[in-house]
Amino acid sequence: MSASLTAPSLSALVARLRAAGCVFAEDEADLIASTAASPAEAEAMADRRAAGLPLEHVLGWAAFCGLRIAVDQGVFVPRRRTEFLAGHALALTRPGAVVLDLCCGTGALGAAVAAAVPAVELHAADIDPAAVRCARRNVPDHVGRVYEGDLYAPLPATLRGRVDVLVANGPYVPTEAIGLLPPEARDHEPLVALDGGADGLDVQRRVTAEAARWLAPGGALLVETSERQAQRTAELFTDHGLTPRIVTCDDLYATVVVGELRKTPAR
Repeated sequence: MSASLTAPSLSALVARLRAAGCVFAEDEADLIASTAASPAEAEAMADRRAAGLPLEHVLGWAAFCGLRIAVDQGVFVPRRRTEFLAGHALALTRPGAVVLDLCCGTGALGAAVAAAVPAVELHAADIDPAAVRCARRNVPDHVGRVYEGDLYAPLPATLRGRVDVLVANGPYVPTEAIGLLPPEARDHEPLVALDGGADGLDVQRRVTAEAARWLAPGGALLVETSERQAQRTAELFTDHGLTPRIVTCDDLYATVVVGELRKTPAR
């Protein structure tokens, strides 16, 4: 259901958002109007957006890889640049593959893979209870399993050595750079989903150190990172038995490191 706003009402929403500094006020007003169930709700949503709440938290969803992903307030919002990571994961995922989405947040990556590839066995995990609740809406039981816990800790032992594609979009912002993030992220998204430690690589180190134990022979780990950090991330892959390659997308300002498990992985 949508709010069915009149032209003057929609114009008022645009003006409200533009006055608050929203660069894409017209587009955001259209999304709010198409999501709200009534004009009153549309006005309330516009007020929350004008107060600085991320648009996706206001709408309750984010567009990702052609899907509408549920996003609860206080949960990390899937970025458009992460569609680049999803695309590379999809290229490596065959029908029936075992896929693991670590640091899954809303579960957007896993949901995108499961929607595009038939019969995948999908597992996902996150340490944030709010994110897990959200991910279970996007990855219901008939699609996959979502676990709550720290990285690999909550996963069933039977998954070891079986994962064909492991995606990890963990935090990679250096601690000292958190204050430089846009207020929408800094003030409304959980720190655990943003802060990657002193050099931004703390979570990547832990993911990579254990990856070979969970990957199937020839399986791959894919990690989103920054262009500045990519070479060091690739070195971590090499140190732990993975053959890395760095791929970038200038249009999305996205960088991904892809690592394939060698036949005799380093332990």
